[in-house]
Amino acid sequence: MRVVGVIDLKGGAAVRGVAGRREEYRPVESRLCPGAGPAAVARAFALQLGLEEVYLADLDAIAGARPAWEAYAAVRGAGLRLWVDAGVRGAGLALELAAAGIESVVLGLETVESLDVVEQLAGRLGGRVVFSLDLRAGRPLGRLAGDPEEILSAVLARGVRRVLVLDLARVGVGGGLGTEELCARLAAAHPGVEVAAGGGVRGRADLERLKSAGVSAALVASALHDGRLTRADLAGL
Repeated sequence: MRVVGVIDLKGGAAVRGVAGRREEYRPVESRLCPGAGPAAVARAFALQLGLEEVYLADLDAIAGARPAWEAYAAVRGAGLRLWVDAGVRGAGLALELAAAGIESVVLGLETVESLDVVEQLAGRLGGRVVFSLDLRAGRPLGRLAGDPEEILSAVLARGVRRVLVLDLARVGVGGGLGTEELCARLAAAHPGVEVAAGGGVRGRADLERLKSAGVSAALVASALHDGRLTRADLAGL
């Protein structure tokens, strides 16, 4: 299982996510690096923890602002493969992200306009598309109707082969993920689909539970900055 470092970007700084209450997010204070610049955080993830991938949630773009293209380039310049959620609504922005070299283009349930957009992008970008099942306390966000498993079935039927299960209410509060059973059902029913999970990883035990559930990639932020997960903890996953 891969561990993917998370950078929540707001106002040009990496911020600490807490339960999805974005108005309360403040610049990260990390044991890994002295500042909150996204490139510095990315370099610390790579050099101190050996990570090779970063998931970047561009919170300003998700809210409707211009994507932080310079920050994306700076993180990729640190030598990491990049997942970006920039609040894709229609196909245009997703194609721009792909053209800019972003390795994994995230289509968030919170913002994507329709299943037609999902199908179009899965057809054009293939394995570079990651569909993010955005939840808050287990409830789906955004415009697409249905319970979480109905929504996942619908996007998989339209060609998506990488899925992220992310419960925003679990982010940064130290209570665990709570989505392991959903991830296990998804991985068992669709062995050809890459399942990723995030929101609430506290330590090695949570990572081991996710691995046992069939999760291929775990998104982590707070536990890395706080030192609850070290390079030694990440070895052998």
